[in-house]
Amino acid sequence: MVNRSEEQDRRIVVGVDGSAGSRTALSWAVGQGRLTGATVEAVSAWQGPPVYGFAYAWSPSVFEDVDLAAITGKMLAEAVEDEAAERPPAEIRTRVVHGHPSQALLDVAHGAQMLVVGSRGHGAFAGMLLGSVSQHCVQHAPCPVVVVPPTDLERDEIGSRQ
Repeated sequence: MVNRSEEQDRRIVVGVDGSAGSRTALSWAVGQGRLTGATVEAVSAWQGPPVYGFAYAWSPSVFEDVDLAAITGKMLAEAVEDEAAERPPAEIRTRVVHGHPSQALLDVAHGAQMLVVGSRGHGAFAGMLLGSVSQHCVQHAPCPVVVVPPTDLERDEIGSRQ
């Protein structure tokens, strides 16, 4: 019989949105998974266009031929493949979830050993110390959260955009 705490200790959830920061977080999570024997669960979330009342913020025809789940899944698969090519990976599972990224990560993180996020993703405020998704996860996660800081190259890119 598997003890629930033993099962919990074997899963690391990491948020991946395709940004350099999330790829750094994925790399950290894979390294941690290799060290501890934990399975890494890489999670990406997608949302359709915002709807206000009965009108779309964007014309629905703009999104008719766009499969956001497939695009998100492809991005996630590429990020995981790139990481696996760098070094022998831990066991990595991928999951594409429909919904807001912070809520999707919190939902998947139930029962996980830890949740790993980059300090910033694709958000509009490049100069912020912590992005809105990472901040929300830190405040509400059902498990410990590791926020992976940007690399020196990422910091230089952030500085050049300000």
